[in-house]
Amino acid sequence: MTLLGRLLAHPKTRGLDLDAPETTALRREIILSKPFLRRVYLDWYRRIATTIPEDVDGRILEIGSGGGFLDQVIPDVITSEVFIVPGVDLIADARELPIRTGSLKSIVMTNVFHHIADAAAFLDEAERALAVGGRVIMIEPWNTWWSRFIHERFHDEAMLPDTDTWEFPPSGPVSGANAALAWVVVSRDRVRLERDWKFRVTESEPFMPLRYIVSGGVSLRSLQPGWIYPFWEAVDRWRPLRRNQAVFAFIVLERTD
Repeated sequence: MTLLGRLLAHPKTRGLDLDAPETTALRREIILSKPFLRRVYLDWYRRIATTIPEDVDGRILEIGSGGGFLDQVIPDVITSEVFIVPGVDLIADARELPIRTGSLKSIVMTNVFHHIADAAAFLDEAERALAVGGRVIMIEPWNTWWSRFIHERFHDEAMLPDTDTWEFPPSGPVSGANAALAWVVVSRDRVRLERDWKFRVTESEPFMPLRYIVSGGVSLRSLQPGWIYPFWEAVDRWRPLRRNQAVFAFIVLERTD
């Protein structure tokens, strides 16, 4: 992180251990306290909710729930985390889910997949736990020149689009990361994904080049008031900006026969 990133760091998170459960719980508090950022998450959650398959039986599992509030939008979601934090239903590792085979209609996550140190192990578990027609739905950082520029200056986590593996050394549940992992698996290595697992990519849409950044996210101070959100929402809709400077992608993997 650059000097500017350190200067803009949110005072509540500055210097905290990223892997401490208390830090994850604090991030939920920060999201709810920043009106602009809360609207970003609401947009994410509403889109996830409308993508849950209605014609598939089973429950909905969220992975990495501790820092968010998806349960306020999808009340019957099973929330999970890798450590104990308030308000979470299940303590579980995404690579070894304590879930009955074929019992889920969706596995959802926001900003979590790129922290899973072995993506192949997660895909094995997702394939097993999802019913046919069930979906993995996630919002993840995306690999563009703009997102790499932002990550280099305002994030401590690595962004490694040129990696030759879907794994990275597990340094901790939050500190360990490759922010380009979703792009690597779903875009660069899509042939391998759809060949080796019973998944097909039904959506992979780069989006939101500016809104999350100007919100300050969970790590930086508030950079915009909540009332200006519609302006930035309109700017983010501009197609060339979304295509070339997207910071995130909305991704859906559907479980096939």
